Amino acid sequence: MDIKRIRNFVTLAEAGSFRRASERLHLAQPALTVSIQKLETELSARLLDRGPAGVTLTVAGEAVLREAKRLLFFEGQVIAAARDAVSGTGGTLRIGFVGTTTFGMLQRLLPAYRASYPAVELKLQEAPSVSIIEQLEHGTLDLGLVRAPVMVSTAATLLPLERERLIVALPPGHFLAKRDAIRLKDLAGEAFLMYAQGAASSLRSLVMGACQRSGFVPRVSQEATQVQTLLALVESGLGVALVPSVMRKYANDVIAYREVLDLEHEGAMGLSLAYMADAESPAAVKFREVALRVAATDARRD
Repeated sequence: MDIKRIRNFVTLAEAGSFRRASERLHLAQPALTVSIQKLETELSARLLDRGPAGVTLTVAGEAVLREAKRLLFFEGQVIAAARDAVSGTGGTLRIGFVGTTTFGMLQRLLPAYRASYPAVELKLQEAPSVSIIEQLEHGTLDLGLVRAPVMVSTAATLLPLERERLIVALPPGHFLAKRDAIRLKDLAGEAFLMYAQGAASSLRSLVMGACQRSGFVPRVSQEATQVQTLLALVESGLGVALVPSVMRKYANDVIAYREVLDLEHEGAMGLSLAYMADAESPAAVKFREVALRVAATDARRD
């Protein structure tokens, strides 16, 4: 069915005469007549009657007019959706994020993006960094907020947003909590709460490598995937953990966070925005631009 014939019919029905409809459509009357006749043939129904005062709709014409208006409305919606998707102001954006993103960055980034692009539907998914990278490469995610370095080979581009380092989280009453700062070798005899192999392999590699370069292999008592889970175990007194420094912003009375002097540079890490440069959608480009602005604002505050 030709959408132009539908539009011609609706215009004619609203104008009430071929002359007025032709003027509105900038279409010659004979061409308009042919268009309506072809529509009636397609529908196998007479849609209007001609009279001295103009045209009147038949019963079939009244029924078709209602649906024709709906069809034209949805045509406009389809066109708008395509336009918004191409411009990056509409459509859907699938974003993966690591759990510690919720300790500040996500709360700053999402409102800033929503304020500029309210029509974009955001689908958020929490996952470990390695899983996010895999989903980016398979096309099931558009963007990822990951913790770098990501110690897997990837074609994804990583855009640094936030610099961090490793600090130590100590259980309540721990003797090392009396110090303002410690050295990593001071933890050699402690029970370590460690990131699980696989899901949290990047953080695990950072911690294991740093400990070994300080002359010891950490004695792992428990493993967990999420930083928040490790901190709950620290709070329970089951051991110590090296965690991203962002966690210190949300310190409480039951966990002591301390700087590790010999990890100031070696333990450098950070939050990055990961994306596939050769498959980046317009909406993803807009999100990346907002993320850079938020990161720049955070850097000025620090």
